[in-house]
Amino acid sequence: MTREREAVPDRSSPPHAEHAIPFSEGVKVWLRVAALSFGGPAGQIAVMHRILVEEKRWIGENRFLHALNYCMLLPGPEAQQLAVYIGWLLHRTAGGIVAGTLFVLPGFLAILALSYVYAAFGRVPLVEGLFFGLKAAVLAVVLNAVVRIGGKALKNRAMIAIAVIAFVAIFVFDVAFPLIILAAAAIGYIGGRAGSPLFQIGGGHGKASGPVLADADSLLGEETPAHARPNVSWSLKVSAAFLALWLVPVALIVGLLGPGDVFSQIALFFSKMAVVTFGGAYAVLAYVAQEAVEHYGWLQPGEMLDGLGMAETTPGPLIQVVQFVGFLGAHREPGALPPMLAATLAAVLTTWVTFVPCFLWIFLGAPFVETLRGNRALTGAMSAITAAVVGVIMNLAVWFALHMLFGETTPWRGFGMALDIPVWRSLDPAALALTAAALFAIFRLRLALIPVLLMSTLAGLAWALLGGSPQ
Repeated sequence: MTREREAVPDRSSPPHAEHAIPFSEGVKVWLRVAALSFGGPAGQIAVMHRILVEEKRWIGENRFLHALNYCMLLPGPEAQQLAVYIGWLLHRTAGGIVAGTLFVLPGFLAILALSYVYAAFGRVPLVEGLFFGLKAAVLAVVLNAVVRIGGKALKNRAMIAIAVIAFVAIFVFDVAFPLIILAAAAIGYIGGRAGSPLFQIGGGHGKASGPVLADADSLLGEETPAHARPNVSWSLKVSAAFLALWLVPVALIVGLLGPGDVFSQIALFFSKMAVVTFGGAYAVLAYVAQEAVEHYGWLQPGEMLDGLGMAETTPGPLIQVVQFVGFLGAHREPGALPPMLAATLAAVLTTWVTFVPCFLWIFLGAPFVETLRGNRALTGAMSAITAAVVGVIMNLAVWFALHMLFGETTPWRGFGMALDIPVWRSLDPAALALTAAALFAIFRLRLALIPVLLMSTLAGLAWALLGGSPQ
């Protein structure tokens, strides 16, 4: 009997991913991505790239970067939105929903558990020491983010100028964060459309080392899948559904409880945040920290650092720290509810209004963005936003440093400026020493994030055991 010759796959036209990849296999991979997604958006995007592009070869390099560039132009956490985008490309709407939800779920559960411990035992010396150590490491991590993103984004004088102006605008003149990002996007869009090479830098996360997987050699292929082509009817229907899921609960809460209730304030504030916070997690946190601490009084500056430490040491989006903000806000103003129940409901509400809009932005715009690969104007806008984000993150680092290292600050206002001046006699030597050690470990010893966080936590515990009193 003559043996039939085995068919050779046609590399020029790979099978579409939704037929080649069982949906259950996609679920397993997204669970794996979620479990490994530590260290902020840069680390999370690197994990997705390694698994989806290099290991599974489901999606090509150029398409991955194109999706990332679009997500970086959107308000909200780009890493989670990238998961939704790729999940949608591979397995339609259901794939996007599953990928985006699984990306958030582990971090939500972990931070909720830590929030219970914090609320119940936060004033116990050992717990205070633990979070004291985390704060020092977080300050070093934020400064590292400034250097890392700045090194990739500030490649010419135009980008450096945008970053410096953004820092001065927000730190010295208290210009609203959304205005800074929108102004940067407009400048970059105009420069990119004019063809200026100053605005053609590309994404702020860099490419992976090693061989590049061409789109044509990936399982998805280089052609746009049928379901990913522009379809106004589908986009409007899906977007209307997610718009209702987002805003109907907000309207009901505000209508039933009134705008002054803490749940109404949380729903409205984080819904606004979902619309105006461009530029990644660290930039968003600068906005949230100042509003939640200074305007609403939901928590203290040191507690914001504690929450950021939780988010840095748990999987999922770094912006998941907002659930801790909502948790503490409702725990302190529970109304007629038991404090822990009110705090739990607030954590769920905060997470809901933060992440549901992410699905809306992807499903509304991704089919049309797929047709714009290589658009110079969009690349210019993204490059300018990334540069401005460097200045905004620097503001976040300075803001954290003031409240981490100094027990007191003095507000100064004049000539349109608004500054917090540190009171030097309130400098905490233990906080300074621990922060310096964390900076040395990250910048000099090149240690990874998790070991630095672990060592800082152990140092904080040791300080508490020795009778130290964290600020």
